[in-house]
Amino acid sequence: MPRLTPAIMFQGTGSNVGKSLIVAGLCRLFARRGISVAPFKPQNMSNNAAVTADGGEIGRAQALQARAANREPLIDMNPVLLKPESETGSQVVVQGRRIGSYRGHAYTALKPTLMPAVLQSFEAIAKSADIVIVEGAGSAAEVNLRKGDIANMGFAEAAKVPVTIVGDIDRGGVIASLVGIHALLPEVDRKLVQAFMINRFRGDSTLFASGTAIIRERTGWEALGIAPWFPEAGKLPAEDSVDLASRSSSSRDGLRIVVPALPRIANFDDLDPLAQEPGVSLQLLSPGEPIPPDAALVLLPGSKATIADLAALRAFGWDHDIHAHVRRGGRVLGLCGGYQMLGRSIADPDGVEGAPQAVAGLGLLDVDTVLDGDKRLARVSGRSVAHDEPVEGYEIHMGRTWGPDCDRAPFEIEGRPEGAGSPDGLVQGAYVHGVFGMDGFRRAFLKEFGISGSSFAYEATVEATLDRLADHLEAHLDIESIVRIAHRRGA
Repeated sequence: MPRLTPAIMFQGTGSNVGKSLIVAGLCRLFARRGISVAPFKPQNMSNNAAVTADGGEIGRAQALQARAANREPLIDMNPVLLKPESETGSQVVVQGRRIGSYRGHAYTALKPTLMPAVLQSFEAIAKSADIVIVEGAGSAAEVNLRKGDIANMGFAEAAKVPVTIVGDIDRGGVIASLVGIHALLPEVDRKLVQAFMINRFRGDSTLFASGTAIIRERTGWEALGIAPWFPEAGKLPAEDSVDLASRSSSSRDGLRIVVPALPRIANFDDLDPLAQEPGVSLQLLSPGEPIPPDAALVLLPGSKATIADLAALRAFGWDHDIHAHVRRGGRVLGLCGGYQMLGRSIADPDGVEGAPQAVAGLGLLDVDTVLDGDKRLARVSGRSVAHDEPVEGYEIHMGRTWGPDCDRAPFEIEGRPEGAGSPDGLVQGAYVHGVFGMDGFRRAFLKEFGISGSSFAYEATVEATLDRLADHLEAHLDIESIVRIAHRRGA
């Protein structure tokens, strides 16, 4: 029997307990030791996606983990990606490609048929690595979803991967959460769990020694350590919109950029470089919160469901606020879905986002958009027209946009004009994501608003933060036990 590549899976007591960061930190830690390490997540649910080196899309967190591992992001690192389009349905992406939109019961029926693709992708990643760090999704004990599971214990059982459970002490009840997981799991799944760890501890962790002992006694699991709160987590791209609150700048001083937080906001890591830029105050607006009159720039971000989010924007009254903002001489920038909203119309003749329909846009750009099922996924590079600064980023969208204002495109991408601009220059839009991560372009753009002299380097900050995250985990977790457990795969 061929030797199985060592692997360990980090599942959680619930969503947002820090699994993604733990996997990223361990990937950077092992990569610095010269070990070939790779991340893997069987199923992810996120509207924050990244374009891969092999031309598909995966969750943003897996792209960050690949970066931490010093690897290119590949579709096999996240073979099933669910992108919520409504309260009851999601676009389903399998091995980097959209296969359609499914409501809850339909996806429940589809899910078991995806396990072969998940295992195929896992084996492809495992063949290229000395160790694989796997991330689960949600709670390890969603026993009502266990039948046909591909995200947690179902995958771990099929791939013979040992499991560690992560508990988030900051939200409270971590002892009950971990012991409760043990109590709920059927025996076949209990045998997969080898260890547990505590995440996001604040204060003196020695005070929790008795808590650790209780969990060990009740579960029989090995304790891998207590990771303190990592305050720099907000400097890294986030996976889930639950982290949106941390994207706002801590200060309200400086150039004011406001972002309406629409229900299906996507690819919101576009905001991160601006939120961290000295001299900039980036504020996410909650529904019902008006656009302040002193805002210099309104930024409309990407959306997973453009027409639905445009309706929400109108319902919240932001359409009137945006028009008033432009009348005052304020600037507006739309990215991807936000760009589509700024035009005269959006048509969805084939029902890509729901029922076939056509709606009026905000009318701030003389362009029209037609949505279609042909999704564009591409890494791109070029320059900003106004500043002649190099830009790199990615496109991930369905739809084509054209009209007279495209003659004033803000970017030249791969030798073609990209985006549109109003005749007075106050309103611009483009499909390309990631441009604010380019330090030269970001500084030139902000200089138009009187902000200059910053030495903040976004990409260097991400790299330094990954290194500090690795140091953080190395100092507080039993790394050698993690390696030992990974080598138990298949035992």
